[in-house]
Amino acid sequence: MKRIIPLLALALTFSCQNTAQVNKKQLDVINAEPIEVPIKKGKARAYFASGCFWCVEAIYESVKGVEESISGYAGGHTKNPTYASSNTGSTGHAEAVEIIYDPKVVSFETLVDVYFASQNITQLNGQGPDHGSQYRSIIFYQNEAQKQVILKKKAALAKKLNAKIAAEVYPFQKFWVGEDYHQNYERLHPNHPYIKNVSIPRLNRFKANYPKELLKSKSH
Repeated sequence: MKRIIPLLALALTFSCQNTAQVNKKQLDVINAEPIEVPIKKGKARAYFASGCFWCVEAIYESVKGVEESISGYAGGHTKNPTYASSNTGSTGHAEAVEIIYDPKVVSFETLVDVYFASQNITQLNGQGPDHGSQYRSIIFYQNEAQKQVILKKKAALAKKLNAKIAAEVYPFQKFWVGEDYHQNYERLHPNHPYIKNVSIPRLNRFKANYPKELLKSKSH
């Protein structure tokens, strides 16, 4: 269960060092050739990690052209990751989402824009109150064209803000679907303290600053 932890406790409890990425198995993942997911029934798929997947799932489902957002795990070197194992920080996996979208309505480039617009882009190994390598920011590319889109947008943001952008850029390998109880969590549990105090405010900040014509009229 997500918890809201006082800032001081966070500082004492968590380290910003990302130990998930230093072993050889993880380096093999980072340096692998990307795997491209074919379009099925006119729908494409994209993969992002941006902190708590409860938050990210709701954000993407507010965007026109996104059919569904699925919570799970990606970016690591172990098979069959779970919520418990990913939370140890030893699997290399981060909480991630699979975005199923209509490329005729919304482009991959726009999904990357949503990604950067919906988070603290300079926070290392976490978002908001969630800290650890399992909450780090990762954008996954499936081919060279997607990789170049990501790198150019990341570089432009770094120049504009004169800051280091925390998001890592990984070749997509595999997405592991999360446990059933994590799916649509924000929608199904609107009164959960974490949802009320973290997820919904994050969603509302994104919607308040993003072009209204790109958002669904009715969403979370």
